[in-house]
Amino acid sequence: MTKTLHYLFDPLCGWCYGAGATMAEIAALPDVSLRLLPSGLFSDAGARPMTADFADYAWNNDQRIERLTGQRFTEKYQREVLGDIAQMFDSGPATLALTAVALTAPERELQALEAVQQARYVHGLDITQPRVLADTLTQLGLGAAADRLARPDAALLDAHRARIAQAQALSERFGARGVPAFVLEQAGRQQLLHSASVFSNPQAFLAQVASA
Repeated sequence: MTKTLHYLFDPLCGWCYGAGATMAEIAALPDVSLRLLPSGLFSDAGARPMTADFADYAWNNDQRIERLTGQRFTEKYQREVLGDIAQMFDSGPATLALTAVALTAPERELQALEAVQQARYVHGLDITQPRVLADTLTQLGLGAAADRLARPDAALLDAHRARIAQAQALSERFGARGVPAFVLEQAGRQQLLHSASVFSNPQAFLAQVASA
């Protein structure tokens, strides 16, 4: 029986980036459908200016994530993203870019998320800029999504809002605290999975999903 794992995330969440390898393994499971739902946590009212204090907090947190997961946070990212106080901490543009992928090549959304995250955390690019996001999608061969992002239409904007609303509804229903969060659905029933093991024991998390 096929199960659906609803993955609540935000493109600017370092912990979501840290969960990337485990999500790739989940996506490869034969009886599990991985559904990405951006939560909008760091967009709109959740967006904020970059400050020196926030940059220090983020970098310290990122170093902890790197130690736990092995995901890279480079000095270029520290210097050119966290060190650029002109940048907003705003996941809205990246979330919109991923929705464009979901509409045009849904089977590649996880790959696009990984590329957007690496653009920021490894290559030190400003993924709050639509041009940077469009270039990232184009390099993946996702030209249709890049075109939709460059000229957002009503259908894209409606889908963007609907996905965030779905993520927030699931989060509120199960009392999920932040992201990443995981809701497993099977035979019409849903349950919130404990996300801590994604980092402390990824194989246990995979086994939990596979055997549920």
